[in-house]
Amino acid sequence: MPLSLPKPFFVLAPMDDVTETVFRQIVQECAPADMYFTEFVNVDGLMSPGRPKLLKKLLFRANEGPLIAQLWGLNPDNFETIARQIGDGSLAKELGLPDGVNFSGIDINMGCPAKNEVNNGACSALIKNPELAGKIIKAVQKGANGKLPVSVKTRLGFNEVDFSWHEFLLGHNLDMLTIHFRTRKEMSKVPAHWNDAEEIVKLRDKIAPSTKLVGNGDVESRQHGEMLAKEHKLDGIMIGRGIFTDPYVFAKTSPWESKTKEERVELFKHHVTLFADTWRNGERPLHTLNKFCKVYINGFDGAKELREKIMAGGSATETLQLL
Repeated sequence: MPLSLPKPFFVLAPMDDVTETVFRQIVQECAPADMYFTEFVNVDGLMSPGRPKLLKKLLFRANEGPLIAQLWGLNPDNFETIARQIGDGSLAKELGLPDGVNFSGIDINMGCPAKNEVNNGACSALIKNPELAGKIIKAVQKGANGKLPVSVKTRLGFNEVDFSWHEFLLGHNLDMLTIHFRTRKEMSKVPAHWNDAEEIVKLRDKIAPSTKLVGNGDVESRQHGEMLAKEHKLDGIMIGRGIFTDPYVFAKTSPWESKTKEERVELFKHHVTLFADTWRNGERPLHTLNKFCKVYINGFDGAKELREKIMAGGSATETLQLL
């Protein structure tokens, strides 16, 4: 990766309806990650009349940290076209970004276990279709044309651990490879298998020593991530669900536990206000904020009742009045 990164570096995971521009800005203000991912965006949809609706998933602000555009789909030609638009900065301009502001990389989603995507043969289903996976990687690399790094996020395997899959991926000159240490079959129902990192690190060192390896799964804090990175000799750590228990999860020493009720409510008010200002025309429904409600409104008397009122609300103004 051409980015200047510490070791280990920390990444906010892509999560649908979660890691959009507003929440990334909140995390950046609280305790910045070294790198962020967008929500995963379908290249086939971006090459269709539905493009305007999908572009909101790629919207970002210049004050965010380094941002990787995560793509998914099935058509290698569409991957190539979108990668070219991202690499040359034309898509960022379409989003209204100023000259010189662009994404920092392109990631291919080969790990999402969601039923609809898998049934269509995309995301983690590509583990079972290495021929198509290889065509997609080459298409993205061709489109990016060396202007941006190209990476893949995947899992340990589909129904079982399959190191031949990681060997295959490492043979494609990737800048970064992120492994969620579970199979697709396991979803998130079992603890992540971090010990399997050892075999993948061996493969990386042998096949593609310049490829950055990132681990993902059940990371609870920065300290926990640093321990895992050191123990398993990984370059980076990705945190996903851990952000729901602590908006300061990337801080060396998180202050979240000591935050008062008033401070937590103020941060949520800031989040809601930024959301309302960003999505003025209802591009994102207010109920998507419900996923964050328990992050802020938690750990004090009356929290449950307040959450229920907020989640039943119909407008940002009503939510702010309740808060």
